[in-house]
Amino acid sequence: MSDSPTGGPLGGPPDGPVDGSDARGSADVIVVGAGPAGSAAAYHLARHGLDVLLLEKSTFPRDKVCGDGLGPRAVHQLRRMGVDVTGPGWHRNRGVRLVFGGRGAEVDWPESTRYPDHGLTRSRHDFDDLLAHRAVDAGARLWTSARVTEPVLDRDGRARGVRAVVGPEERQVTCEAPVVVAADGVSARLAVALGVQRLGRRPVATAIRRYHRSPARHDDGYLEIWPELRAGPGQPLLPGYAWVFPLGDGRVNVGLGLISQRGAERRDSRRLLDLWLARTPEEWGLSDPGGAAGPVRGAALGMGFNRLPHYVRGVLLAGDSGGMISPWNGEGISYAMEAGELAAELTADALARGAASRREALLRRYPRELHQRHARYYRLGTAFARLLGRPAFVSSLGRGLVASPAVRRVGLRLLANVRDERGGDALDRVLAPLIRAVPARLPRARS
Repeated sequence: MSDSPTGGPLGGPPDGPVDGSDARGSADVIVVGAGPAGSAAAYHLARHGLDVLLLEKSTFPRDKVCGDGLGPRAVHQLRRMGVDVTGPGWHRNRGVRLVFGGRGAEVDWPESTRYPDHGLTRSRHDFDDLLAHRAVDAGARLWTSARVTEPVLDRDGRARGVRAVVGPEERQVTCEAPVVVAADGVSARLAVALGVQRLGRRPVATAIRRYHRSPARHDDGYLEIWPELRAGPGQPLLPGYAWVFPLGDGRVNVGLGLISQRGAERRDSRRLLDLWLARTPEEWGLSDPGGAAGPVRGAALGMGFNRLPHYVRGVLLAGDSGGMISPWNGEGISYAMEAGELAAELTADALARGAASRREALLRRYPRELHQRHARYYRLGTAFARLLGRPAFVSSLGRGLVASPAVRRVGLRLLANVRDERGGDALDRVLAPLIRAVPARLPRARS
């Protein structure tokens, strides 16, 4: 890993590559986007010995709208990438604190044979930078300031690479590879270019967040969730929740996640954030605008596999480009990293096969495997997200979560998906068959 003359450790010289390598535009695999999905895919592909070209439109470090909370699933994926989570910048948490009706109650992350018993927080400002470093350390070639504009297709309409605009001089570059992993975010430019559209019936949310200085809360041991949002005193409950996530460096990440409902009026999310912050205890310092440590920023969240299929004509979708954010809680980092690793495993196997038909059969396993892992859970979560549009349900759920330790334990297993299906406890053994019973049809693959 080498420092570049501009843009920080991975900022990259003007010609695109950041690691001192040549500017070859050909590779075994091209990965578009160096967020959690893309960097995880590039890391695992490089560990399989493949020549990987990772293209990122921005320079590092860069920010992204996020709560910065990492549950046990995400911590598990960080370990699989060899990330040291014990150093500066990481803040450990024991579980979740739920606040409803002025009352708070805590629930710890469960012990598990698969997942750790703790979560973490870290700012996305350098989190993505760190993951991209891991991919480069593993052998991937990273180009920053490389904005991919479209796929390059062969005579059969299959992707054989991408076109990109690279560097401040905006050089037009064609990059070629037999397989492309599209991890280019919620805009999903490559997927759209290949005709993969968003599914209108799947949930979409809006997240906004701001950093605040809060000596009273910055080193809290719990992620705090408030499933009680109102547009004003006496107004009905809104579908979504507020959060306070401690970063351990004097700051907290505060924000709202609001699920869009058909027929509902457009809401002023920034005003809602101010109204909610005004309700927090004065000693937290969150209601004082002078305590803000950055601007309010917002983003759309595509949830519940809202873009299908996840494989089309040589391109595998991973992370936000495939709508992989959980409809249960709006969390997407762990699922993005899992998809990146799965894409890497199947792609490595496919490229080791000689015959094109055998390669294609392996690549087509990718959407089937994603479906098997998450489709039923996501379909149940989509139903849950729709129920959040009913104030009576939200009120009953909030009271139950605060009043009952048993409800909190069940709720945390479902919301954070920290069930252990192999060798889990009695609660896991009850939940697993219930989720497996949810019908979920496998989407038809596109040739």
